[in-house]
Amino acid sequence: MKAVTLCVLGAVLAGGVLGDLKPPERSYKILMLLPMSSKSHRNVFMPLAEALANRGHKIVMVSGLPPASKHPNILEINHEMQHMNESTKNMFDLRKGSGRDLSMFTTFLPAMARDMYKVPAVRELYEKRKDFDLIVINHMFNEFAYPFAHEVLFITVATPGIDFRQSAVLGNVLNPSYVPNMMLNFPSPMSLSYRVRNTLMHIWMPFLWRNWAVVPLIQKEISAQFPDLPPLLEIERNQSLTLMNTHFSITTPVPLLPSQVEVGAMHCRPAKPLPQELEAWIAGAGSAGVIYFSLGSVARGETMPPQYRQVFVEAFRRLPQRVLWKYEGELEGVSDNVRISSWLPQQDVLAHHNVKVFISHGGLLSLQESVYHNTPLLVLPIFGDQPKNAMFVENSGLGHMLVWEELTADSIVDALTDIVSSPRYKDNVAAMSASLRDQLTTPQELAVFWTEYVIRHRGAPQLRCPAAQLSWVEFLMLDVVGLLLLVLLLLLFLFRRLLLAVSAALLGGGGKKKRD
Repeated sequence: MKAVTLCVLGAVLAGGVLGDLKPPERSYKILMLLPMSSKSHRNVFMPLAEALANRGHKIVMVSGLPPASKHPNILEINHEMQHMNESTKNMFDLRKGSGRDLSMFTTFLPAMARDMYKVPAVRELYEKRKDFDLIVINHMFNEFAYPFAHEVLFITVATPGIDFRQSAVLGNVLNPSYVPNMMLNFPSPMSLSYRVRNTLMHIWMPFLWRNWAVVPLIQKEISAQFPDLPPLLEIERNQSLTLMNTHFSITTPVPLLPSQVEVGAMHCRPAKPLPQELEAWIAGAGSAGVIYFSLGSVARGETMPPQYRQVFVEAFRRLPQRVLWKYEGELEGVSDNVRISSWLPQQDVLAHHNVKVFISHGGLLSLQESVYHNTPLLVLPIFGDQPKNAMFVENSGLGHMLVWEELTADSIVDALTDIVSSPRYKDNVAAMSASLRDQLTTPQELAVFWTEYVIRHRGAPQLRCPAAQLSWVEFLMLDVVGLLLLVLLLLLFLFRRLLLAVSAALLGGGGKKKRD
């Protein structure tokens, strides 16, 4: 307990954000599982892991990535499976035709389910899973990690934010009349045609993923290794809580359960000083300012099709601003106003007062960072939820979006010129940033509190909605509606028989009197 208190005191003195929380009752052992994840997903987990570690808890994190944290209370284990090695994937290929991304998942997720429990370090953790006070699982694409959660307290982290599929599992079925699909962003309020499409997507996507194309293949591999385990989707229902990487300031506000906690922008932080040379280069741009260009951690610069690279090179040559371009690899023909770097401290760059626009792929973390640090955007979405995020930027007046297939030097220059010259984009981002930052406590502190709350209250069953245990027939009350219709039909049948009887009696009596 003394060590825990010293860790908390050290975090507070160091300027940590957890000073308002009471010291934990003891040091907890927490296992974090994100075996299928990108660097961006780990970037959501790591602030929570480090905040918990600062409070004296022991964290073990399993992923497919090399260790990144130097915290003494965090042990990162790389399973080293190469089924989904993002360094070998070209995300621009996902733009070619529909269905390729799903077929990819149906291939490597079952393979990961088959192979992960054969990794000695992972198997050892599985055998000792009940030694942990809590297990935290990345809910997206990680159904094959659910065996760890059998008969153990566990929560999930919803790295993409609000996922209507997961929300339904928790018992909160989001209304498709106004809550858009994860991958689509329809105008609000939705027209009839959009509501029909959105409703069909709300029904079809969970069925396709959970009941037909993906999870059954994963379940087959898991059942072969653990025949006595209950179904994965049954284990999933026992999660106590989900921490959602979203906030109502930067998405569609929706009704949430106590077990759904918004911790969006948890990874965002105040800016640190830039390296001296980079600071001098950005400041040296003068009043024209700097354009920052990055496609995130997954879509590497050298995978960009050559015709698009050339369009950017030509557009940047025509700009009065300097351009800071995160690009992995060699790039020839760039003008003198362009600086190339394979890695940049993105949040520190975005927070610089002389950075005018962020050219982004539209990843959720990049969107959050841009809003948090008050920088307008030009978004060129590639895959996944990025088109939805790009439309959000456009519709919210945070900047512009462009489509790769329609990209020209003129369109890039025109969009950037409009964003830089018009104050409304900066004003809109500033207003949203103020809302995102105006919270009773930090998202990181909120995530830590609820994580510890679940442990303190032995799974916190009081958070769980009873609807989570209902079938879709029971939830939609189809059995009740069916029973009421049956009763109504029975009453109509009896009423009809009564009318026929009364009619026969009257007509029969009248006929007899007439004959008399």
